[in-house]
Amino acid sequence: MNTTSTSPAVLSSNTTDNGVVRTVLNTAVGTNNALAPTVLRLTLAAVVFPHGAQKLLGWFGGYGYEGTMGFFTSTMGIPWILALGVILVEFFAPLFLIAGAAVRPAAIAIGTVFGTAMVKVHLANGFFMNWMGTQKGEGVEFFVLVLGIALALVISGAGRFSVDRAVSKQS
Repeated sequence: MNTTSTSPAVLSSNTTDNGVVRTVLNTAVGTNNALAPTVLRLTLAAVVFPHGAQKLLGWFGGYGYEGTMGFFTSTMGIPWILALGVILVEFFAPLFLIAGAAVRPAAIAIGTVFGTAMVKVHLANGFFMNWMGTQKGEGVEFFVLVLGIALALVISGAGRFSVDRAVSKQS
């Protein structure tokens, strides 16, 4: 039996421990040498990191950790553990994307945070961003792009120039 396949049949009782580890590893970080996922992950990192840096460090005009936690927990009523999760995901997941490490979990985390924000906060404002300042808040068009890029990364993996590719050793 081939223990390096990613098919579910590999997980039968005849599979060696090393084969199971390899199968799980390839499922989580397996990728190819394509350049498009590299462009996508660097683009997503460039867009999401400033949001995380605002929330955690107060960079780019943000309120920093204490201000963001206060707003999320007091004003928005978000439980502190979820508020902390948002801050950590928005700051650290882009760093993982830049390195090309654990790209699928990082993309899932970003998609979850931005998808939740889209539905809970921005959907009521329609589709378009508030370029002219004429609507109550931002619409969902930015979030649709983030979710599309995140989903593409979940499907494709990290691509060229990534830790995931080096770990998975796939061509």
